[in-house]
Amino acid sequence: MSRHDLTIVNALGILDNPNSEHSLAAATQLNPSSDQLTIDERTLSDAHASGLTALNVTLGYTMGEMEPYAHTLREIETWDRLVAEHPTDLVKILTAADIDRARADRRIGIIYGFQNAVAVGDDPGRVADRVAEFQRLGVRVIQLTYNQANHLGDGSMAPDNRGLSATGRDVVAALNDARVMVDLSHSGERTCLDAIRTSQAPISINHTGCRALADLPRNKTDAELRLVADSGGFVGIYFMPFLNPSGHATAADVVAHIEHAIDVCGEDAVGIGTDGTVTGIDDLDAYRLTLADHVAKRQAAGVGAAGERADTLPFVLDLSGADQFHRLIALLEQRGHSWSRIEKVMGRNFIDYARRIWG
Repeated sequence: MSRHDLTIVNALGILDNPNSEHSLAAATQLNPSSDQLTIDERTLSDAHASGLTALNVTLGYTMGEMEPYAHTLREIETWDRLVAEHPTDLVKILTAADIDRARADRRIGIIYGFQNAVAVGDDPGRVADRVAEFQRLGVRVIQLTYNQANHLGDGSMAPDNRGLSATGRDVVAALNDARVMVDLSHSGERTCLDAIRTSQAPISINHTGCRALADLPRNKTDAELRLVADSGGFVGIYFMPFLNPSGHATAADVVAHIEHAIDVCGEDAVGIGTDGTVTGIDDLDAYRLTLADHVAKRQAAGVGAAGERADTLPFVLDLSGADQFHRLIALLEQRGHSWSRIEKVMGRNFIDYARRIWG
């Protein structure tokens, strides 16, 4: 098997050309909507060239002043339109088998996911109905919190580190019943541990790092990682600045966090969730100016994370662009990892986990 034959699943990614004028304008906003993405010829060409089979995209309410439920429904409609506009390149993923079919058809699978569950509402009598509705509309991943606290629990930057609320427990139960992934990325430690123990199904942390290597709130402790693995869950390692205490993460840091996660969780529970685009940034100097403004807005709104600064990039520079996955595969191979393990990390573990949840 060659590195070009692997199934590659990004457990959290962005499908966009960040160099387009449309996307550059959206990048200055605190919470751009999905209709501000640029899915053009370059976006699709780069995604195909990267070997990407499927990715979990963020849609719906994450933060901001918009009404969460209505905004989320509009976002789902937007992604349904985007997929329909590119039928030879994109396909909506509803089951684990759909990911393998996407690869066979040479299309890129789009998994609908939330990074904040606020849109399910706070009415105990309607939570299950909302979750079921989102599932019918194709949502397959729901992250409980973003960095801040919500009515389900605390995010990683919430100072009190409270556990899962009663409503949060209801939501986890509803997600289990609907066979939707419970994603605990961005969650506070107690909320994470409570949710793992509450869930009747394996849970995921689709994009994170290991706190044992970089002691920052967005990374997960060994206790959290181990409990996820023990439940049959999934952990995706991101390509983010939080992988290094300096904020300047490199490909070597990504490999180190993958290896630590494998040491803690075993090789059957670990994958990737880059939290970034496939298409790289062409003009880094101009991008840094935009980034400084964006980081300042996030900090002012109270949604930024420790380790997120104007002088750090929200991606790993030497693992960016259309060959990022092939470079990671080569690095893992150089480190002596078997092809069987590399295949699992690059996509099969996520598919196996998805099969346990979605069927």
